[in-house]
Amino acid sequence: MVLKQKRWLILIASCFVTLCIGSLYAWSVFATPMAAHLSEITGTNITSLAIIFTIANAVGPITMISGGFINDRLGPKRILLAGGLLFGLGMARSGFATSVPMLMVTYGLGVGLGVGMIYGTTVSNVVKFFPDKRGLAGGLITACYGGSSILIPPIATILVSAYHITTAFQILGIVMMLIICASAFVIIPCPADFNPVRECSEKSATPDNSSRPTDCTYKEMLQKPAFYYMILTLTCGSFAGLMIISQASPIAQTMMGFSSAAAAAVVSLLAFFNMLGRLISGSISDKIGAVATLKCTFVLSFLASILLYFCTESTTLFFFAGLAVIGFCFGSIMGIYPGFTAAQFGSKNNSVNYGIMFIGFAAAGLAGPMIMNQIFTITSRYQPAFLASAFLAFIGITLLFLLEKNLKKNSL
Repeated sequence: MVLKQKRWLILIASCFVTLCIGSLYAWSVFATPMAAHLSEITGTNITSLAIIFTIANAVGPITMISGGFINDRLGPKRILLAGGLLFGLGMARSGFATSVPMLMVTYGLGVGLGVGMIYGTTVSNVVKFFPDKRGLAGGLITACYGGSSILIPPIATILVSAYHITTAFQILGIVMMLIICASAFVIIPCPADFNPVRECSEKSATPDNSSRPTDCTYKEMLQKPAFYYMILTLTCGSFAGLMIISQASPIAQTMMGFSSAAAAAVVSLLAFFNMLGRLISGSISDKIGAVATLKCTFVLSFLASILLYFCTESTTLFFFAGLAVIGFCFGSIMGIYPGFTAAQFGSKNNSVNYGIMFIGFAAAGLAGPMIMNQIFTITSRYQPAFLASAFLAFIGITLLFLLEKNLKKNSL
């Protein structure tokens, strides 16, 4: 099979992989029954396992960066096999956890480190195969990652109801491990000189730069002001989405008076628009450029945050609209950034470079939920937290104008 056609098979296999590891964002489905299970075993009242999700998100960049070094030198197969084992066994072993600290190790560290290793490798490798469609490829593969939070919850709910939370962990862990490891034998490294279009114009492949991007090492990337604008913009852009995703159900119930069933629908709505944003905005960025697309995204996020701030129990429609826009904007940023990073710093070392860039996402994953919890503790209201996300969206818009100015200056 010609490599130009085979790259689509590699993209499909990579999408199956990210669909599996995206189950990390279905944690809220596992959290409640697992908390009840651990409470019964330990004899203590465990009301929240949010710390598990926080740990799993925070450790991802560690293996994204370290795995990136190996991927750039040895190819993705070894990384995916190791990551698949770490992720799958971590999830399966969580079914045997008898305490919160044990769950921190099996799920928080095992699953979290596995996700980082696999996500960075698959996304970076796919982007290399599509220099002519970076936004589309990045959008598709990250859409599967986000779409997992739509597909996995009903499957997990059925397994928990039919068996038990512990058995659900074990079944899902083993099945996902097999899918990831099998896909690893299909996913090959992209040749350094691969170009799907003869004499491909780099201008069309990288609309934010008129010349071919230099393949920067991570040290060279860290010396460029553009990197710091980009990583801070990623943090600002991820903040609102991660803040709300971590508390979507409690927000809906406490702020809007929704039932638990209606709150579950809110989680699904957020996940759907998250996936939609990744699909649509990635393709748009191929046409009008990543910076222009991100500007639109941040303006929408700012307006949605303000809308959510003024929401009350009598403004249900506005609440759903605000959440849908926040989910779309969060997905857009995650769909754009893999290709955007490669466009600015080159594809050769993108596994490591994007892993470092992803630290901005991890920072938002720590700050967003923590700030929202702190604000709610102090005020007993969620609304003030949306002012924080609006402020960061405004900062993000400012950073994008500075980034655009820097890119134009360097292209002259």
